Amino acid sequence: MTNDNAYKIKWGILSTGWIAHKFATDLAHASNGVAYAVGSRSQESADEFARNHGIPVAYATYEELVSDPEVDAIYIGTPHPFHKENALLALRAGKAVLCEKPFTVNSAELEEVVAYAREHKLFLMEAMWSRYIPAIVKVREWIAAGRIGDVRLVKADLGFRSDWNPQGRLLNPELGGGALLDVGIYPVSFASMILGPNPESVSSTVHIGETGVDEHFSLLLSYGDGKSASLNGGIRLTLTEEAHVFGTEGYIVVKDTLVNPRAAELYIGGELAESFEQERASDGYCFEAEEVGRCLQAGLTESPVMTLDESVAIMKLLDQVRGQWGLKYPGEK
Repeated sequence: MTNDNAYKIKWGILSTGWIAHKFATDLAHASNGVAYAVGSRSQESADEFARNHGIPVAYATYEELVSDPEVDAIYIGTPHPFHKENALLALRAGKAVLCEKPFTVNSAELEEVVAYAREHKLFLMEAMWSRYIPAIVKVREWIAAGRIGDVRLVKADLGFRSDWNPQGRLLNPELGGGALLDVGIYPVSFASMILGPNPESVSSTVHIGETGVDEHFSLLLSYGDGKSASLNGGIRLTLTEEAHVFGTEGYIVVKDTLVNPRAAELYIGGELAESFEQERASDGYCFEAEEVGRCLQAGLTESPVMTLDESVAIMKLLDQVRGQWGLKYPGEK
């Protein structure tokens, strides 16, 4: 890859599923990247995806995609039980990798992927796209500037009532289904961004549905010194999707949805002190793509905004929670 600042990262998209479509569509709004190639498990699927998104190259296998010397970075949009093998496939081909959240099914898998990337000095990042959304960036700025004083409490919820489809991704244990990994990763990552990924204690409740996956849950993370996070998630339960950060001098409200907010409000002394709202044409996936491009241009092997150590710590936290529930996925020891 050239060091020319005008150079656009050539992306290879591994998968032709729903989330891959969203990412490919948004690359048109990225200032430093372009969709160059797509890989699928069939030529027909790859060709159709390439036509829909104006992508010049389409491959019938993931192996061909990662072997293309023109591809700078691979975006992985497969279901999370496949993330480990897909990420290692791309890394072994020497590619930078942006892997959909949750990074893997468990921390042991992620540690293996991270170890390979670090040993070979390759870029690797979890696609926690909300971390790069401008409204969330503004929240970090307000907190760093001390606008709400010392943060004491984070409250974040995300949940929806999905259709009953036992074979679908959300409810199927074979596909890593369940609320914690699919939607819970958002409030957990949000709390980690503010209070850190290593709480002193974790309390939880869960409802395990008839397919054997967690359908909704509640977490209470205690950080000591009066700091805590109250987090809820569900895939068969509609929840309000806002997030709140309470400090000693004020509080912040992330509006509408924690996943992809377009607005945030800062309150001091109970009064609205500042608001942030962004109108944009993109869904918001372009911001994580731009972060990868910035990091690669700077010669970095991970993002300072979402470090690999934080991703591993979050995955260990999710393992701990599932351990409290006695919930294991097929293939886990």
